[in-house]
Amino acid sequence: MTDTAADGETADDGTAESQGPVKITERLDEALADRREELFEEFGIADGFPPEVLAEAEARTEEVDEEIEAELDERQDLRDLTTWTTDPIDAQDFDDAISVRDEGDEYHLWVHIADVSHYVHPESEMWSEAVQRGNTVYLPGYTIHMLPPVLAETVCSLVPQEDRLAHTVEMRLDKETLSFEELDIYKSVVRSDERLTYTQCENRLEDPEAPLHEENALAYEIAEQLHEQRKEDGSLVLNPSRDRAHTIIEECMLKANKAVTHELMWERGVEAMYRVHPQPTPEQWDDALREIQELNGVSIPGGSWNDPRKAVNAAMEEAPGRALDKIQRAVLKVMPRAKYMNDPFGGHHALNFDIYGHFTSPIRRLSDLINHWIVHTNDVPEDLIALCDRASDRQKDAETAERLYKEHMEELGLDPYAVNNRGVEVVDDPAEATHEAPETLPD
Repeated sequence: MTDTAADGETADDGTAESQGPVKITERLDEALADRREELFEEFGIADGFPPEVLAEAEARTEEVDEEIEAELDERQDLRDLTTWTTDPIDAQDFDDAISVRDEGDEYHLWVHIADVSHYVHPESEMWSEAVQRGNTVYLPGYTIHMLPPVLAETVCSLVPQEDRLAHTVEMRLDKETLSFEELDIYKSVVRSDERLTYTQCENRLEDPEAPLHEENALAYEIAEQLHEQRKEDGSLVLNPSRDRAHTIIEECMLKANKAVTHELMWERGVEAMYRVHPQPTPEQWDDALREIQELNGVSIPGGSWNDPRKAVNAAMEEAPGRALDKIQRAVLKVMPRAKYMNDPFGGHHALNFDIYGHFTSPIRRLSDLINHWIVHTNDVPEDLIALCDRASDRQKDAETAERLYKEHMEELGLDPYAVNNRGVEVVDDPAEATHEAPETLPD
């Protein structure tokens, strides 16, 4: 997958909140488990954690309140700032939260990220294990974590009504240009007021009397302007129908990621784990645009042909729903794979950012964890280039494993997207099952 949106920041469409789990038979569950084991072996994916890693994670969950209290002397206390998280309904950890204020001629936006590097550092067993894993692997209905859940889902998770250590990106944005009037990145202590799902966020936006309505409405006002500005600047948008809740999170995380990597490059001039996305050749873009133009009911406005990304955006906005997947496939077919590098030069073609990197998901991505460490210590790991290669390779392996697992599910008659959103429930009685394994299972 190329980084055409928030690089995988959000994926759930909220349908899980209105439908129950997909019910499958024990035989089908066993077939899925067998395929997972094959993929784990093929791609070197470790499902369980070594005992020493689990023991270290357990130890870091002890005396949490006392540790956070002691940290207040060295951090900004933001516990009185209205703060909330927005995630898929089945999210197991909450690593980002936002706060917003309207201050006349400026927007004031805070993006708070779980301070994972406080617990997971280069001298720890968990760091070494995270380097081996590279990222969390998401298969439909099954997750293989980068960090032990006992840590990731507790002290590293910005759960509501609990004090938590965070890394905050505080931004004052000019209302007209959305440029940074002020930017500060620092360690903090936050206290999330509420955990919202995407559907709950949409409901809050609809109800003026609901808690956090005004805050979410302001967040969407900012996010929509950021989104339109990105499109105007030539950022590729392959999901034009994304709802308001996803737009809020996507745009706020993109802005925070951009802020951090600009700080690292322009203000400090340090190496970091930058995200570089090469552009297709002119011939490849021509092939993609020709394929899109030939789709039934799709046309590319004449004025947008000078920039292929704008041409695709324009086609997506006018295309009938049945053509959207075909447009996406035509584009992704010619897109080079994004990769992590120790310098940002070459930029991020799909996003049309001159400098970009990851910071907002340290629970599930090695790149973000390492960038947290660099931002805080201004110390670059000696093996940074090897770490960049490792993160890039592991992401590719995870995406390939996910694709092959989804294909296997489809061969078994299962909809991987339904499973991804709703989860599965194994039932004893085949009559209760939504899906049953076919008579002959695929090889």
